[in-house]
Amino acid sequence: MFDRLEITVLPPGPRFSAQLRFWVNGEDVVQQAVGPGGHGPLAVEALPVGLPNQLRATAEARRVQLGEPECTGGCCGFLSMVVQRTGNVVQWSDWQVPRLEVRPLEFDFDASEYDAEVARAEADFGWRFSA
Repeated sequence: MFDRLEITVLPPGPRFSAQLRFWVNGEDVVQQAVGPGGHGPLAVEALPVGLPNQLRATAEARRVQLGEPECTGGCCGFLSMVVQRTGNVVQWSDWQVPRLEVRPLEFDFDASEYDAEVARAEADFGWRFSA
């Protein structure tokens, strides 16, 4: 059975511009792994217009930053994982978490569903015009 990914964009707030959140099987991975007050990557950096984003899964494994605690990643560390495609599976594994936080599980996504969710997030331009 595959895990299910949903990418959401939180609107800009007083401290941060629009940011991404990653829901896997209905749970906010960023909130659980970076603690209260933490945040996901800034949407403008994670979903660059006209350029491939780091969430796109390929056969080449690469580390992707998904969040940081309120005190900043430079202080306590970032939330990151390795994304890689193997056949019809996209895997998130080898998690690194901020100090003292809980490491998420390894996730396996159906590659076609994963690609569709990433493409949907890339095509959602509504957050780019809210400020």
